[in-house]
Amino acid sequence: MESRRSEILSLVHQHGELPVAELSKLLGVSEVTVRSDLKALAEAGQVRRARGSVRPPLELRRESPLEQTRHEHSAAKRRIGRAAAALVRDGETVFLDVGSTTTEVARALSPTLQGVTVVTNGLNIALELERLSGVRVIVTGGTLRPLQHSLVSPYALDVLKHIHADRLFLGCNGVHPEHGVTNANHEEAEVKRLMVAQAREVVVVADHSKLGQVSRAHIAPIGGVTTLITNRRGPEPPAELDGALREMCLV
Repeated sequence: MESRRSEILSLVHQHGELPVAELSKLLGVSEVTVRSDLKALAEAGQVRRARGSVRPPLELRRESPLEQTRHEHSAAKRRIGRAAAALVRDGETVFLDVGSTTTEVARALSPTLQGVTVVTNGLNIALELERLSGVRVIVTGGTLRPLQHSLVSPYALDVLKHIHADRLFLGCNGVHPEHGVTNANHEEAEVKRLMVAQAREVVVVADHSKLGQVSRAHIAPIGGVTTLITNRRGPEPPAELDGALREMCLV
């Protein structure tokens, strides 16, 4: 039993989330046995149970450096980035949040855009946008977080309070029907929340691994999201999430 539970922990940590049915097949035991093991592991705080599946506890999903996350689901992030960038129109003011997927949005912006203002708290994103002659880039300022090349308080919020954007492209670590959009870092979440408040439309860009997940810091309720752009690869988005969103774009 102990060996089986150790194997369950190993599989959950490796995959992030696994259906009970799949665990049953991988371990060669009944779903009843798996559920019994999961009950014991959840009570010990080693896993989190969800409807028909199991996930790691929140504290095990630590924030990773941008240089690492950009290689995770990279093809999906490029497709999401292209779909998001296609929404930007001449003359708009856009908030572009930090993260590996929002970086792909910056890379996919059309060189023919004119009169666009992009406000970002990501230093790497600002550098990506230097190539676009028709895009004016405003960097928020603030305290540097090297892990994500992001700028946070103090001072980052001061700039955002004076700007209203047509659209926000928001990165995150989790999108959940009940717990909303969440992030791994509280300082960044503070900046993201103000961006949400100052934007007319909120476009969440998140690959399928973020769907149904909950991270440490709350950003916005699902009702505050205008559109979710995600990828088709992997399991279908949770039905509860699909029903809660105003619009979901699968690429």
